Amino acid sequence: MSSRNTARTVACGALVSLLLLIPCFWQPRIQAGDLSSHVYNAWLAQLIERGQAPGLTLAKQSNNVLFDLILSGLMGPFGAAAAQRIAVSGAVLVFFWSAFAYVWSSSRRQPRRAPWQVAPCLAMLAYGWVFHMGLFNFYISLGLCFAALALAQSGKRWALAAALPLALAYVAHPLPVAWAVGMLVYGRIAQSLAPRHRPRLLIGALAALAAVAALLGALFETRREADQFMAMTGVDQVWIYERYYIAISVAILAVWVLCFQRVLETRGVARTMLDVRFQLLALSAASVVLLPTGVLLPGYHSGLDFVSERMSLAGGVLVCALLASVRLPRPLVGATVVIAPTFFGLSYTDERALNAVESQMELVVAQLPPGQRVVSALADPQSRVNPLAHLLDRICVGRCYSYANYEPSTAQFRVRADRENPIVVSKFDESLGIQTGGYVVKARDLPLYDVDLCQPGSPRICVAPLPAGATLHNTGLRVTPTLGGG
Repeated sequence: MSSRNTARTVACGALVSLLLLIPCFWQPRIQAGDLSSHVYNAWLAQLIERGQAPGLTLAKQSNNVLFDLILSGLMGPFGAAAAQRIAVSGAVLVFFWSAFAYVWSSSRRQPRRAPWQVAPCLAMLAYGWVFHMGLFNFYISLGLCFAALALAQSGKRWALAAALPLALAYVAHPLPVAWAVGMLVYGRIAQSLAPRHRPRLLIGALAALAAVAALLGALFETRREADQFMAMTGVDQVWIYERYYIAISVAILAVWVLCFQRVLETRGVARTMLDVRFQLLALSAASVVLLPTGVLLPGYHSGLDFVSERMSLAGGVLVCALLASVRLPRPLVGATVVIAPTFFGLSYTDERALNAVESQMELVVAQLPPGQRVVSALADPQSRVNPLAHLLDRICVGRCYSYANYEPSTAQFRVRADRENPIVVSKFDESLGIQTGGYVVKARDLPLYDVDLCQPGSPRICVAPLPAGATLHNTGLRVTPTLGGG
């Protein structure tokens, strides 16, 4: 690459990075599901370290902690609000540019150009379902795994360097690391074989996936969903809130199908099917259908859930890598340039509505004396992502205790509840019952305050004390009706 082209690529990269970070700053608060819980538990970790959280401990664990450690490190000097902006912005840049590097390293087009033609799709994937669920340890881990795969494909000099992002990815979350190692092993074996022998390898790998699925079902409690097939291509990532996002998913899928047709016309059907990139995509798509989407692993009180939905994000990037192997027609690239602002426009409007709800909840919680236990079972029944599930966690930072906070009772995170305490319920089924309804308030829970609608059907939110014996109910509040009416 000439120095002029290098300078142009760097300039484009800087501009894209600035544009990419706009959704991290366009609202008073980032709306991303579990992010609120991560922020709240980072604050609890500070209380534990100061001896101000009786009954809670910090566990020493080697994974599922990287994002939390980053938040904790940033909260000290910058405060909770700035810490989450910085941490999430860094996570987005890591994911997007790692995925971009992987797509670029997978390209065999000559001259090898930066894959800007798929950048709009990668941007939507970066702000898709996984992001809005707030699964940031998984999100960062997957990004780092794509960085490792990109390094592994860049020649022998860089192959050993791939171990570093893989090790760091494991500290974030082990699932993408297992996936990436499988991709690396399959890719190496497939490249060592003559193309005509690769179909046998693919069949063997599919059989191995089926065997792993059967083994998991025999050894552990697992969960499957009938709609796992929706995660095969990754387009489900842009369905984040209400059903009108499905139109965006269908539009992207249509563009991808037409782009794939261009790949077949350019490279031929046989050559495409024998291509390692296509076979990796086929394996990834098969894995989200064959493997269970939920697994309860030993030692945990809550299962590893949403496996299919999580891994569809990887599948979406693999689709981009395959499509970027040819020069795509300008009308199709232009279509993604139109679809992306539509997606982000819908997201902006819905996140603004969510911020309004969080502001209202913040005002009513501020009426309470400091240090009170607070719960809420508000939920948006129309949304694929329940955006209200953890809002109370972030609101409580520095002012109250989110009594249903799920992390300490799962044994999956570093903040643990090792006994009954005045800060959080110690059993996961109790936390789930408070969040989804059915929990009966006990005398030991008091005083306990409930953030709920002032009256059924009212848009106003109030806070009120709960008596012992009261049964908590899930309350529907439709927050994101951008196109749905009502």
